[in-house]
Amino acid sequence: MSALVLDGKKLAEAVRAEVRAGVESFVRRHGRPPGLDVVLVGDDPASAIYTRSKEKASIEVGIRGKLHTLPANASEQSVVALVRALNADPAIDGILVQLPLPKSIDPLRVLDLVDPRKDVDGFHPVNAGLLSLGRPGALAPCTPLGCMRLLALAGADPAGASAVVVGRSNIVGKPMAQLLLAANATVTLAHSRTRDLAAVCRRADVLVAAIGRPHTIRGDWIKPGAVVLDVGMNRLDVGGGKTKLVGDVAFDEAKDVAGAITPVPGGVGPMTIAMLLANTLEAARRRAGEGA
Repeated sequence: MSALVLDGKKLAEAVRAEVRAGVESFVRRHGRPPGLDVVLVGDDPASAIYTRSKEKASIEVGIRGKLHTLPANASEQSVVALVRALNADPAIDGILVQLPLPKSIDPLRVLDLVDPRKDVDGFHPVNAGLLSLGRPGALAPCTPLGCMRLLALAGADPAGASAVVVGRSNIVGKPMAQLLLAANATVTLAHSRTRDLAAVCRRADVLVAAIGRPHTIRGDWIKPGAVVLDVGMNRLDVGGGKTKLVGDVAFDEAKDVAGAITPVPGGVGPMTIAMLLANTLEAARRRAGEGA
């Protein structure tokens, strides 16, 4: 029997509706909307499209969204000065610095300067540390948060389940493992150098693929009935100068084995921006003294 295909677009629409209602309530209480400011340095086409979509999505749910653009030859000092100014602005609740930055700029220095209370990407060491310690107050990275919502959509309870996360990045793999651990799953954090990766994957009731390599996870790597969340976004050459977007999982093979699976595109991807909006609203609430 074919797997349940988890519709990330539909779920993202529901999350945005939740955020829109929350923003309206916030405005009634505080007389202003939450504010999300995005910093884009350089002219990378993909980053430009992505940041504009974030600005547009913010405005659609009532968040005051603003995009700050700096040229590719901008100095590190000018980026630092902008981040410090955004930190000091009381109307701004969320700050997002779009990656990658030009090679002349140290991304760690810039990201570490973002006020942790406004770090809606969840990349600051303070938020990463709170998440790792299981303490309240962490703003978690958006893609793993979206995966947790998709897991709930699948009707899967992580408690007591064997979860395998393939990929150890600070953006997805590590925080994903922490969120699953907080949900009482038994978590294995695997990666490209894991010995007999296929055997490790076959143990998973919940399998999260975030390795960044197209079609790495094959159908016979998957435990029958497992929930498979594919975070991969890879451009695959299909000939004739054309490419298509594919995940880290061989979808056509996996869907005949898994119990539920996310497609690429249309699975995890739409949830990332939706959870960014949710994080911005949460940051605004906390800064207003309403939460952790």
